[in-house]
Amino acid sequence: MSDVIVEVTGMHKAFGSLEVLKGIDLSVRRGEVVCIIGPSGSGKSTLLRCVNLLEEPNAGKVVVNGFELTDPDVDIDKARRTIGMVFQSFNLFGHLSVLENLTVAQRKVLKRDAAEADRIARDNLKRVGLLDKVAAMPSQLSGGQQQRAAIARALSMQPAVMLFDEPTSALDPELVGDVLAVMRQLADEGMTMLVVTHEMQFAREVADRVLFMDDGTVVEEGPAANVIGQPRHERTRSFLHRVLNPVHATEA
Repeated sequence: MSDVIVEVTGMHKAFGSLEVLKGIDLSVRRGEVVCIIGPSGSGKSTLLRCVNLLEEPNAGKVVVNGFELTDPDVDIDKARRTIGMVFQSFNLFGHLSVLENLTVAQRKVLKRDAAEADRIARDNLKRVGLLDKVAAMPSQLSGGQQQRAAIARALSMQPAVMLFDEPTSALDPELVGDVLAVMRQLADEGMTMLVVTHEMQFAREVADRVLFMDDGTVVEEGPAANVIGQPRHERTRSFLHRVLNPVHATEA
């Protein structure tokens, strides 16, 4: 079996006359952490949403864990069971407790019995440091706690790959660290992860590879130390200068 979990070939996506993705090729191997960086509007989140067909590409091929998602005959619900997704907003069910948020899809989609779903949910809440919040409602949690609960919910489906779409962008700065710590732990455990992020230090420390996107294309990719530490392209250097030195960039 190939160790490539995600394979994207020739992906194009347009919204009306606006071409957002212009022929993206991407592969992610089992256990690899790939971070996607770039300016707003570069197509990063659209690429991630196309990987699990939340957005349908206009052209190209997407294969995830052996399922060709762009095949018209694919069982998309079955294919998505192996893909975990964590969004910018937490998307927890407000009328369900934390524990119920983690068990409902297990029971209804994976057909697990209540006892097994409960055990798996509690194991994952422990992983993200929220075992004491099983009975809490989402409204009783901080933003960081809600995002960690959302991560635990995705993990409870036991996915082959986790997709993170700027998971810290909606959080207060003091809450970001707790979420990134959970993601670091997942990386250490060997979870395959595709992460859209503005957290450059996280990408530098955790990513096996970094992709820099601009204007719907992959401008540069390679090991994090190279792309972030010694970028080859002027556009990458300009972006990183503005992100890493915001005061000087504003003055300039």
